[in-house]
Amino acid sequence: MKIVTSLSFQGQCREAFEFYARVLGGKITAAFPYADAPPDMPVTNEKYKNWLMHCWLDIGDQSLMGADMDVDWAPNVDKPKNGFDVSLHTDDIDQARRWFEQLSEGGRQVMAFEETFWSPGFGSLVDRFGVPWMVNTVPAADWKPAKG
Repeated sequence: MKIVTSLSFQGQCREAFEFYARVLGGKITAAFPYADAPPDMPVTNEKYKNWLMHCWLDIGDQSLMGADMDVDWAPNVDKPKNGFDVSLHTDDIDQARRWFEQLSEGGRQVMAFEETFWSPGFGSLVDRFGVPWMVNTVPAADWKPAKG
């Protein structure tokens, strides 16, 4: 089994996934615009022609899915995303810090990237597309926090 997070946007899915691919070192393997929808699923508003109805990003053995949705199709898609975070974990603190800094560009840091009682480096942010992220460094077995 594989659990994949699917993210919804309002016209920024392609831009967001190109950004995530660049930051995380992934590859977009599918990006289908509404203009390519089957005939029985007509998209009549020109606004949606270049929006993505399906996008898939592979990052190593992990994946993210995404789509552009309008409020008529997905109520509250225009509201701040709430109740979840995309969570990244690595045992490389320098990699974690790079992900955190790059994903934060144009967004806002919720919790600065720093040592915590459970991790040598953790931070949370909301990226410029409104997606919340947590970046965590998995500690070595013998790691102890400097504070405490």
